[in-house]
Amino acid sequence: MTVRRIFNWVVGIPITLAAIAFAVANRQWVSVSLDPFAKELPRMALNMPLWGLFFSGILVGIFVGWFAAWRGNGKWRRATRDARIELYKAQQAHDHLKREAEHRAVALSGDTSL
Repeated sequence: MTVRRIFNWVVGIPITLAAIAFAVANRQWVSVSLDPFAKELPRMALNMPLWGLFFSGILVGIFVGWFAAWRGNGKWRRATRDARIELYKAQQAHDHLKREAEHRAVALSGDTSL
């Protein structure tokens, strides 16, 4: 086992146990309202356990962070794609010039066996 794997277990198990303890301790249901104007009878409301709200917030935060990082790295993905295209074109041009040089060398030597 590597040090990193041992570290993941040493840190991961307590975090998992803390998350399970949090979920068990916060089983009460809460009403999540998305309507700021109607306090008594909101049009958009969800009833869910408190732990569900907490973990939903974490999950949404993970996806928002992933999307922001993905979007922020767009210029680097574009630069990589452009560099690959340029490399492919340069390789094609090199192969073409190499074939031309071989044909010229053959023509200069007078060998017509090719």
